[in-house]
Amino acid sequence: MAPNVKEYYRGKNIFITGGTGFVGKALLEKLLRNCSEVNAIYLLMRQKKGVSAEERLKDLCSKPVFDMVREKNPSSFKKLMIINGDITEAGLGISEDDVKLLQKECNIIFHSAACVRFDQKLKDAVNMNTTGTLRMLTLAESMQNLEVFVHLSTAYCRCDLDVLEEKVYTAVHKPRKIMDIVEWMDDETLAYLEPKIISSEPNTYSYTKAITEDLVNEYSGKFPIAIARPSIVTAVWKEPIPGWVDNLNGPTGIVIGSGKGVIRTMHCEPSYKADAISVDVVANACILIAYVTGLDKPKETQVYNLTLSGVINLTWQEIIDLGEKWVNEFPYTMALWYPGGSIKSYRITHQIDKFFSHLVPAYLVDALLFLLGKKTFMINLQKRISHGLNVLQYYTTKEWHFRNNNYKGLRNRVTPEDNEVFYTDASTLDPDEYLKNYVLGTRKFCCNEDPANLPRARKLHRIRYMADRFFKLLFIFLILWTLYSNSHVFTSSVELLDNSLKSLPLMNQANAEEISNIAL
Repeated sequence: MAPNVKEYYRGKNIFITGGTGFVGKALLEKLLRNCSEVNAIYLLMRQKKGVSAEERLKDLCSKPVFDMVREKNPSSFKKLMIINGDITEAGLGISEDDVKLLQKECNIIFHSAACVRFDQKLKDAVNMNTTGTLRMLTLAESMQNLEVFVHLSTAYCRCDLDVLEEKVYTAVHKPRKIMDIVEWMDDETLAYLEPKIISSEPNTYSYTKAITEDLVNEYSGKFPIAIARPSIVTAVWKEPIPGWVDNLNGPTGIVIGSGKGVIRTMHCEPSYKADAISVDVVANACILIAYVTGLDKPKETQVYNLTLSGVINLTWQEIIDLGEKWVNEFPYTMALWYPGGSIKSYRITHQIDKFFSHLVPAYLVDALLFLLGKKTFMINLQKRISHGLNVLQYYTTKEWHFRNNNYKGLRNRVTPEDNEVFYTDASTLDPDEYLKNYVLGTRKFCCNEDPANLPRARKLHRIRYMADRFFKLLFIFLILWTLYSNSHVFTSSVELLDNSLKSLPLMNQANAEEISNIAL
């Protein structure tokens, strides 16, 4: 009989890249908590901003996401082993001794390190996402006891397709040729050619993920390979902390920006289905994908679209309505203005609203700060928000369709007990409860707001509400007053014209009245 998930991972040595990232933290936490009998977990880490890898690991283990591990099994942290290195360096920057250790001991690889910025320059994105993966594949090929290589990609790796199947697609360009081009070509020429090179995709992130999958597939047959493609990754659904999130990417940034009154308009088709998946479900799926692939030892690359297509059907409008509901229930203490605004189906209406609700207030606030001798910030903030929205709005103005039978089939490959522990069925998710925890999570983990300050936050929220209504009424009054004043000026002008015509000696009263009527 096949071992269950916990039995399979017993005694295994796991190598993880991107362990300090959002998905990486969730994956690491789940392994420590529910696969605690692993022998060792090797983490590729580098010194960052003068902080050593050892210090970074210590800081990582102190994060709230690991609270349950510290409480139930603190000794499991001893299984974490640092591999000093860098995904962007030749040979991963790993020492010869560490290379030999991994070649001898490693059984499972989770490769999740990637640059997730959509606006990264092509050279940097290729070096991190594509060449970095080649460095990992080269190392994996030399490992003596490797059972499975799991590569994390994205469900938005082929945006040109109407439906994304669970299979590897041939890249538009050969990945090795692209790596070669960015290596020798000067930055100015590459920047000029970049729009043409990545024209099949909306940004360098999506493009490099697409060509990297083709590269990964070159190694099929050499060792078991699986590709996991999550859609938009969002806050924790169930474990370890409902609502936990530690970055401002994607929907999280929109939740916070809208809740703080900074984002008031967005180009989005409200009737389109949204596809986002919680980070704990992604981590669970990765663990099961490695388990199944390690048991089956397939010769061909296995692909899993970690998406909600056919599982949960929520529109962007429904999600935004729920988010607005809970942002008003659990407001932020520090906010620029009362939440408001709406999503726009048409780009022109969004641009008009952006001018009046984003740009004009930004210039007014900065002008006031300048007059008070304070440092200005609103114009630069709005520029960054506008750039972020422009990137994200590509995904909110198009409907996406993903096949995910392989992913949904994972639950049929494990025992009922493992299904409870490594849940992948998101059909039982309550959107209302999830958005509630999401908003609370952004307050606590992203904005560092104590739940105890909610009464004060709600009081400030009411003040912002009254100020918002007052200024809206004032604005309407000024418009009406302006129209009323202009109507008096217009009437006076017509009367002056009428008297002037009547005063002309060669014009009779009838002609004067006729011309006056035309003017009116």
